[in-house]
Amino acid sequence: MGASVSIVFPAFNEAENIEASVQGAIRTMQELQREFEVIVVDDGSSDATRAKVDALGEEDPRVRCIHHAANRGYGAALRTGLLAARLDLVFFTDADLQFDLREISKLLAYADDYDIIAGYRSPRSDPLPRLVNAWAWGKLIDLLFDLKVRDVDCAFKVFNRRVLEAIPIQSVGAFINSEILVRARAEGFRLKQLPVRHYPRKAGTQSGANPKVVAKAFVELSRLYGELRSLESAGGPSGKR
Repeated sequence: MGASVSIVFPAFNEAENIEASVQGAIRTMQELQREFEVIVVDDGSSDATRAKVDALGEEDPRVRCIHHAANRGYGAALRTGLLAARLDLVFFTDADLQFDLREISKLLAYADDYDIIAGYRSPRSDPLPRLVNAWAWGKLIDLLFDLKVRDVDCAFKVFNRRVLEAIPIQSVGAFINSEILVRARAEGFRLKQLPVRHYPRKAGTQSGANPKVVAKAFVELSRLYGELRSLESAGGPSGKR
């Protein structure tokens, strides 16, 4: 039996997907014979997500349910889940069934040698405008932070919990993935990237292209860029571990 795993699902209005997501995670971890917990963060959903998450928690004590009283954003929900995780490794993915949870085994195979194992969608099953936006965002992150990551926002990552204990996470929007990887790189944590399959969303609605979400991501990007530039000027972390 390998290291124990916390599985985090941030969820907003995912009533049509959440049961299958959680049940798929339980099934996968049982097959892998790993000690695990599933943490679902309901980010103030207005549909039946809350009730379904509570029912899942009542059925299985390994499922932990956290509710935000109001919608606080993807980053806030993810941060809540990551910081609530108790086990050795922390994995997160979305609750929209666009990934095959069984592919977590590919990432876990590298957990002894790397601090972060990040999936990248290959191929990515999203509409063309979303693909173009993602490409431009990735290029901007690389330009500003020199972060050589193929798919920075891919919601299929495993962290050794010491990564999350070592870095502050301030983002409450879509910038959270970039922030974690940028801060982890600055601390010298080791990263492995692997391809994972990606499927079209069959139910629910994506919110990543919402203008408010995009604007918040740029504000958080600017804040981190300014912070790191200040640290650099003052002779901050060397980025070696």
